[in-house]
Amino acid sequence: MSKTSIKTFLITGVTSGLGRAFAEGALAAGHRVIGTVRRQEDADVFSAVSPDSAFPLLLDVTNYESIPAIVGQAEERIGPIDVLVNNAGYGHEGALEESSMGDLQRQFAANVFGPVAMIKAVLPGMRKRRRGHIVNVTSMGGFITMPGISFYCGSKFALEGISEALGKEVAPFGIRVTSLAPGQFRTEWAGRSMDRTPRSIADYDAVMAPIRAARQAKSGKQPGEPAKAARALLTLIAAERTPVRLFLGDDALSLVTQKLDAMRVEIADWDGISRSTSFGA
Repeated sequence: MSKTSIKTFLITGVTSGLGRAFAEGALAAGHRVIGTVRRQEDADVFSAVSPDSAFPLLLDVTNYESIPAIVGQAEERIGPIDVLVNNAGYGHEGALEESSMGDLQRQFAANVFGPVAMIKAVLPGMRKRRRGHIVNVTSMGGFITMPGISFYCGSKFALEGISEALGKEVAPFGIRVTSLAPGQFRTEWAGRSMDRTPRSIADYDAVMAPIRAARQAKSGKQPGEPAKAARALLTLIAAERTPVRLFLGDDALSLVTQKLDAMRVEIADWDGISRSTSFGA
């Protein structure tokens, strides 16, 4: 890899899961990676992966006020950010009626507000340089939905919408924005990393019991391979033309296609009512 093709990545949440895979893939390809972690012990482990190219950054994406200064200091010390990968986040599981407003606020803090704060920290530099790529890791749950994860889906739908609109705002500056939407990958997302609301309303037993049991049983056995997601990310970054969103995994493609087909049928069924609301209709 030539020096001109080496990029500096800022990847949030590199301690484990997809974030760790993204970081290791970028480092193996010869790039430099600033990776956010929340504990010093995780920082020590990450820097040992590649002492000359892996730069840990102690940062909590939900501490919005601290982000501009911390990111600014990292850029002064290591160099301009070429690629931001907003990966940090988690999943909340619970029927909406059983879940609290605090659960909702925490979910959006990590999955929406934190990524936006990171974007706002890197955008001035990218805009000045007239280049950069922002990759927001959303989910197939940012397009399709499943019962029991309404807060999670809501947060990922929100990040999808923000990403798409942002892409149109910054395209004139040479900045690209992509939503990276994985299906089920073999990480701890559905295991120890998931926040689960205790069950309290018996009426939801028929819906929640089998879903919760199946999700826990599948944890660690998901079909997606994180290292291959990392390779897909590198292919995306290197492409001359990039998509607005990139789904990862057979499961994601299948479920998204099913939803699109169902949407087309439903739109056609209600076409007359939709059009009846215009003046003169």
